[in-house]
Amino acid sequence: MAPRISVPQAALAGLREDLAGAVLVPGDPGYEEARTVHNGMIDRRPAVIAQCANQEDVSNAIVFGRETGLPIAVRGGGHSVAGTSVVDDGLVVDLRRMHAVVADPEHMTVRVEGGATMSHLDRACQPFRLATTGGRVSTTGVGGFTLGGGSGWLERKFGLACDNLVAAELITAEGKHVHTDAETNPELFWALHGGGGNFGVATSLTLRLHELPAMSMAMLFFLPEQAPQVVRLFRDLAESAPDEVGGGVIYLPAPPEPFVPEHLVGELLCATMFTCAGPVAEVRGLAEPLLALKPVIEMVADVAYADLQCMIDDPPGLRNYWSAEYLTGFPDEAVDLFCARGERIPMPTATQHVLFMMGGAVASGPAEYPVPWRSAPWVVHPFATWVDPADDERAVRWVRDVRADARPWSTGAVYLNFIGSEGEERVVAGFGAENYRRLAAVKAAYDPDNVFRFNHNIAPAA
Repeated sequence: MAPRISVPQAALAGLREDLAGAVLVPGDPGYEEARTVHNGMIDRRPAVIAQCANQEDVSNAIVFGRETGLPIAVRGGGHSVAGTSVVDDGLVVDLRRMHAVVADPEHMTVRVEGGATMSHLDRACQPFRLATTGGRVSTTGVGGFTLGGGSGWLERKFGLACDNLVAAELITAEGKHVHTDAETNPELFWALHGGGGNFGVATSLTLRLHELPAMSMAMLFFLPEQAPQVVRLFRDLAESAPDEVGGGVIYLPAPPEPFVPEHLVGELLCATMFTCAGPVAEVRGLAEPLLALKPVIEMVADVAYADLQCMIDDPPGLRNYWSAEYLTGFPDEAVDLFCARGERIPMPTATQHVLFMMGGAVASGPAEYPVPWRSAPWVVHPFATWVDPADDERAVRWVRDVRADARPWSTGAVYLNFIGSEGEERVVAGFGAENYRRLAAVKAAYDPDNVFRFNHNIAPAA
């Protein structure tokens, strides 16, 4: 199907000449693959895809988009579950060729290009036994993850990803380069600590690194009838755990992995997971009461952090619908509702019903940033993934039912990277109303025409 917008051929030829990377239009080899995103529910056909190779390419692509009147979407390295990284009949500024990562052990920082994924970041830092807070899977894009706040296994020890942001290089809606750090363009720097991709295209980020000499994990799988007791015990252990420990509870159909006995593959199980920025003896000691409940599968081991990040990667191409509620607490009544809803996961799908522990350096981190959800001790994260479009209605309804169950304990704030398109009220809740007004002023300064609007959008202040 041809795009409904006709792009002047002379302008397109000029873009091809200006870019070190590639320019794709419908019908070109590679176009279909380049327009495909992680979420199989998203099927959009851009008029032009600019596969940028460097910062100058990004600038030239944005100028091209502005001059031709094309709506502009920006694609980093990762998921974009809402599908905002691709736009019908518009221009996609695709950063995925820009994935270089340079670790600097001397200064304990790492420079990450805008199209890099967690795998690029973690593998580059691992030889130095260094790390920074990343997502919980290797396929997450570093740019969108960090600018949206950034929640992951190491957050209780090292803070959110945005807490570790040292500097950023952006291309603005006018195609101009801007550097920002705590002293240079400080209001923009503040806005990038949770405000997402509203203010420009992040071509590189500099992040603070931390020593990580050891990493370990304890992942235990239980039958669903054990879950209420297991989840209560996990909660109690988590609430007294040291900051080195992260983790969560996951209801899921057992995957066809080597560690899963054949008779359990596809069966609904309830898993607990503790991760530890320390040796396996520490995580085993913490998990000992759970081990006493006789899990049907247990994995307790030292593990390289970059390998841990690959353990629960979700495959691309499935249909995805996610959401989240950040909680003031997780009392027994909430546990019972969580477990009851877990037993009603849409089957057979790859859906996961997730509870993450928060706290530690997240809660004690900088309160001035626009991440109002950081104070919550728990988050419920229904994560529906499935293949058949006929399952759309029941999968989406299940996610919304999880949210309804959790609402009595909700703080009202939400991490926007955990949700799709849920309306303006949820966007404001993701930043906080007062922060939103301040962010809108920054938006007006750097993108008054709202060129970068395909995101959890902040409208420019009038």
